[in-house]
Order: sequence, then C-alpha cells, then structure tokens
Amino acid sequence: MKTLVDKIFKSHQECSKCPSPKLIHNFFEELLGVLFPEYAVEILHEKTQIESRLEDLKARFSTILTNNPHLHRGEGQKLAETFFYDLGQVYDLIHQDVDAMFAGDPAAKSRTEILRSYPGFYAIAAYRIANLLFKAGIFMIPRMITEFAHGRTGIDIHPGANIGNHFCIDHGTGVVIGETSRIGNHVKIYQGVTLGALSVNKEDADKKRHPTIEDNVVIYAGATILGGETIIGKGSVVGGNVWLTKSIPPNSKIYYQTKMYVDGTDSTDMYILKTGNEII
Repeated sequence: MKTLVDKIFKSHQECSKCPSPKLIHNFFEELLGVLFPEYAVEILHEKTQIESRLEDLKARFSTILTNNPHLHRGEGQKLAETFFYDLGQVYDLIHQDVDAMFAGDPAAKSRTEILRSYPGFYAIAAYRIANLLFKAGIFMIPRMITEFAHGRTGIDIHPGANIGNHFCIDHGTGVVIGETSRIGNHVKIYQGVTLGALSVNKEDADKKRHPTIEDNVVIYAGATILGGETIIGKGSVVGGNVWLTKSIPPNSKIYYQTKMYVDGTDSTDMYILKTGNEII
C-alpha cells in the first residue's frame, strides 16, 4: 500500500497544472447554451442578461488561460477577449451548418429539432468553437472540447481540421475527421465515414496526412478516404463502403458494386468510377 501511495504522490507532484476536463466541459456547455437558446436550460429575456453571461464566461475563460500559460502562446486576457470578439463569426458558421442539416435531411421537421436533438449539430458546434481556439494557438483545451462531443455523439473531429461553410453530418456515429483534413463548402457526410491518414508514423506529424474534400461533395455511409495527397474533386459523390487512397476528378461518382458469390464461379467485388459519361 505504501508503494502505491508513493507512486500516486509522485504523479500528483509531477502533474502539469492544467484545467480539469469537468471545468472545460462546463464552460463549453454554458457557452453553447448562451449562443443557442434551444440548447439552454434557461431562456434569457433581456439583452443585459446575455451581455452579463458572455462577460462572465469571458472572465472565467481569461482566468483559465492566465492560470495555465503553458497551454497557449500569448497573454491569457487578450486571448480570451479575441476569442469572444471572433465568436460572432463562429456563431454565423454554425447557423449555416444547421441550415445545411435542415436542407439535407428530409426527416428534419424544424431547425429547433436539429438544435435540440441532432448529434451533428453538437459535434460541429464543438468543432467550430474548438477550431477557433486551436487557430489562436491554444493547446489541449480544443482537444478536450471535441472529445466531449466525440464521447457524446460518436463523431470525432480534430479541432485542427479545416472545414468550410454549410457542413452537414447526417446521423454521424462513427465519423472520423483527421487533423489535417481540408473540407470545402456545402459538403455532406454520412455515418461511419473516415477521413484518415495512410501512415501513422510519428515523424509525419507535421505533414498533411489527411485528404482534401472539395466543395459540394457527398460522402455516403462507411466510406474511407485516406492520405494527404488524396483529393475528392468538386461536386463528386462517394458511395457507401468505398475505400479510396487516390484522388478522383471533379463531378465523379464512385461506388462499390458487389456481386453475389455463387459457388464455382469467378465473380468478384469491383469498384466503378463514373466521370461524366465515362465508366472507368
């Protein structure tokens, strides 16, 4: 028992000073509730209430950053002020994402339904806020925020990913979007999609390891797209269960066609890529 106590004591002494996950989770949930009343526990009926809540959240976040200088490059109070100043852009982006989800899902009866119940909304909102922090040079906290969303929704978006406007994730469970992924505008992704790396070597950490998805692309359930040099051209459709490690041109349709196996035949699975009127 004494040996265990000694080991635990040592780990406590050596643990770097950093905010607890619960503290960051509470901050994110309260911020989301102020930004979106459909998600909030309490509706704010006066402008002064909104201003007061935002100022309180800004002061709390400033304290978190000031107490943890190793988690950022800068001065805590200025970073907090800049974050809340730029929050308006993120707010508008998230509303565009909600519009895309409403337009893209026939089952959605209202935007309120999306805000209150859709995992795609929660995961994308977490990503948008975390990405703003990530781009400001704040470490760990963005990952903590997106991991809360990952645990709640099954959607894993790295805060370093670059995602354009009107982004839609339908259903969402099992979606993985890697750190160096680049996603254009008006992209729609279904459940089980992976935008991953071909290699997991540590020495490649600073390289572009994840694919680029251009504007107006739809990626259906279970598709896996890998590699930093892989580009999915504008306006393309990637069918379900497709596995891609090379680029496809704009306006392509690629899908996985299965053939029923009959004993004694040579039937095999095959991919079909359509570009314009050509079948490749």
